[in-house]
Amino acid sequence: MPADRTDLSEVPALVRIRGLHQYHGHHEVLKGIDLDVAPGEVIALIGCSGSGKSTLLRCVNGLEAFQAGTLTVHGQLLSLRHGSAETLRRLRQQVGMVFPNVNLFSHLTVGRNVMLAPSLVQRRGARACEVQARELLGRVGLADKFDAWPDQLSGGQQQRVAIARALAMQPAVLLCDEITSALDPALVGEVLRVVEQLAGEGMTLLMVTHEMGFARKVADRVVFMHAGRIHEAGPPEQLLSAPKTRELQQFLAALH
Repeated sequence: MPADRTDLSEVPALVRIRGLHQYHGHHEVLKGIDLDVAPGEVIALIGCSGSGKSTLLRCVNGLEAFQAGTLTVHGQLLSLRHGSAETLRRLRQQVGMVFPNVNLFSHLTVGRNVMLAPSLVQRRGARACEVQARELLGRVGLADKFDAWPDQLSGGQQQRVAIARALAMQPAVLLCDEITSALDPALVGEVLRVVEQLAGEGMTLLMVTHEMGFARKVADRVVFMHAGRIHEAGPPEQLLSAPKTRELQQFLAALH
């Protein structure tokens, strides 16, 4: 755990997941997930492909329906099978998400990409949106790219714009789903440095990642998922240095 972080064990959960089950057809993807995420906590989700990590994030963001259990974000209960469009709209103002593939709008400048959601969803004025977009681009190290087009940026720069775009809605929690998996190795560090900065500023983060060095350095907790369940969870140094189960031992060995 980062040395200067407050003890989060006594802080009420910002995200609370209880007994979450999710199916794709007849296949049970999530098999009863229980997880609390405290405000300001950084959780690294690790595990093999197909273990349910990305599905869990997509449930938290309302992109996937779940069939049993409860999920509460910032005091707002997300009902089974999504609930109303208004419930989802409110939820997604609390939860930002960054995906593996950036998907910036190619017909909009970098600044306009960041401004779009606040102007459309929150109906903020153009000037306020521009001020915020310039500030966010500065935070991710791209202050000079406001008027650039997405195809003029490297993959790492595009992913940093995607982070700024997610932050523009001022979410309570940021979900990051393998955000470096599509990048050349040389570009991974610049994106992870931005996430580390956000963690240092107190952003609540729930990240799917295979970057174990990053998880060890930045995460408060590492959660290992296997076959749709949380198999092990704990402080990164403890969990990554002394895995208790054969499944986690095998997973970590396969990364080296």
